[in-house]
Amino acid sequence: MDGGATETALQGPLEALAARLSASADTRLAHALLAVVGQLHRLVTDLKPSADELRHVIEFLTEVGHSADARRQEWVLLADVIGISTLVEDINSPRPDGATPNTLPGPFYRSDVPDLPNGANLSRDGKGQSLFVSGFITDLQGQPVPQAWVEVWHANAEGLYENQEPDLQPEFNLRGRLRADDQGRFHFMTVKPKGYHLPEDGPVGRLLNNLGLSLHRPAHLHFRVTAPGCQTLTTHVFDRADPAIHCDALFGVKPALLADFRPSGPSGGPDYRLDVTFVLAPQVAVAGSSY
Repeated sequence: MDGGATETALQGPLEALAARLSASADTRLAHALLAVVGQLHRLVTDLKPSADELRHVIEFLTEVGHSADARRQEWVLLADVIGISTLVEDINSPRPDGATPNTLPGPFYRSDVPDLPNGANLSRDGKGQSLFVSGFITDLQGQPVPQAWVEVWHANAEGLYENQEPDLQPEFNLRGRLRADDQGRFHFMTVKPKGYHLPEDGPVGRLLNNLGLSLHRPAHLHFRVTAPGCQTLTTHVFDRADPAIHCDALFGVKPALLADFRPSGPSGGPDYRLDVTFVLAPQVAVAGSSY
């Protein structure tokens, strides 16, 4: 063995990994891997876990992987509940003053929803108190953004998404994509959502329960708004009156996203009404790309 190989062999694992990565063609990936491994090494040095504790961690991560499929993403849920998803979103999707804040799509988002006409009813089973939603999309100057696409998805009156109980709710229940008109306005019928607990039947839910952390999410609707020349907006609208508004397990509640789900009264119309306004930010270049 030559001197250089001997020296590398006598290095600690972190130093040896750094030496091997120094010739990597993908320098960003190599830097990221080394940074993550370095933090893990420091964490292990600080916590001094036993071999059994390391095995339990690996078993937990393995179970998270086995719990992820096309309908449920347990890895996304794990990233959400420890705040990593929110941190990445805040770093990559800054919003100027006056623009509607961006939030996470959450683990129950589906990208394959059908297009619906403006004014459609998202409820495919008619279960729950009816809710009429009227929306307005503007730019930072208050001018309408015409013909924007608006995706909507939310839990039902029992606090469950359609892809959580595919055998009990119709396909695409309380989901859809519709297009705003030339004045930036859209509207639709749906049902009033209920707040809910994050799933407790998987490894992430059991972890939070063991730690005594909240699994509550206040009632909300999800929206994803896209328009040419504007940053894509993914956001929530929260029911201001929900008792869990101050303990959202996914850190999504922001003052600008609170709204009133107003009872309509004995008029024979929908049970509740909700008015929302979304302010889009212009698309800008960031580090050689756009968002």
